Amino acid sequence: MDKIDFLATDGFLLNGFLYKSKSRTKNVILAVHGMSSNCFKNRDEVIAKFANENDIDYFGFNNRGSELVRYIKKHNNDKKIKQLAGTSYEDVLEGYNDIVGAIEKLKDLGYENIYLQGHSLGSTKVVYTYNKLKKENNENQKIIKGIILLSLVDIPATIKVYLKENYERYIKLAEDEEKSGNESNLMPLNSFIHPISVKTFLRYAKNNREINFASYENDKELKVLNNIDKPLFMRWGNDNEMILQKKKKINKILNKKIKNNKKDIAYIDGADHGYTGKEEMLANQIINFIKNI
Repeated sequence: MDKIDFLATDGFLLNGFLYKSKSRTKNVILAVHGMSSNCFKNRDEVIAKFANENDIDYFGFNNRGSELVRYIKKHNNDKKIKQLAGTSYEDVLEGYNDIVGAIEKLKDLGYENIYLQGHSLGSTKVVYTYNKLKKENNENQKIIKGIILLSLVDIPATIKVYLKENYERYIKLAEDEEKSGNESNLMPLNSFIHPISVKTFLRYAKNNREINFASYENDKELKVLNNIDKPLFMRWGNDNEMILQKKKKINKILNKKIKNNKKDIAYIDGADHGYTGKEEMLANQIINFIKNI
């Protein structure tokens, strides 16, 4: 495999690993990881192995939300500007810049068919990015041949359930901090599942119109998901998965509501949010989906 460096569309330097098939191929899976994660998960290695055996390359990269806290560098002409990043400080909408930058790099490397895969928050970024590309009539949407969403979470609703009666109090606290110019300050530890800045908390809990599309039961038409006109693969686990509904219920709801005639929606029995111990089963299903497109 090769280490690949590339620039997000706003100039930040990112990198990842390209797992290569034995034979030259025009097909590649572009994998986007979730919160506090990275491109080194066992799940990525297993999917990459199955992909390579079927003449599909696999590119997993560390986006600006990798790990909890880190610095990333912006290349601005001859200057390199450091910025605080990581899951605790990211704006999920900037995932668009990361993904499009990765697409551009893969195009430069000669790939013609990209299968865009996200896990957890990475799935949120994938859906947002694809719909923005489509709205802008961006040519990069044409190279995307399939969308793979693993454990797409309803983040706004999950935060409300997690905080319960403290939800409004933490919203008010975050708003006051933002008004005081302290959006980089950290929220109280019990306001989220991990340390999180005021800016990031408000994006998930309040300023979430652009990412509030996974309310499976309450959104009658699922317009954002139904706007995906590429073949669509969706999976969840049912063991301590971060989904509010039971998986059988979600499976039934989505197969009814999503109109995509090339959809493959199901759950993997016994899998947790990270598909621990079920990686090969997941990988096999993903590759079969791609082969049948």
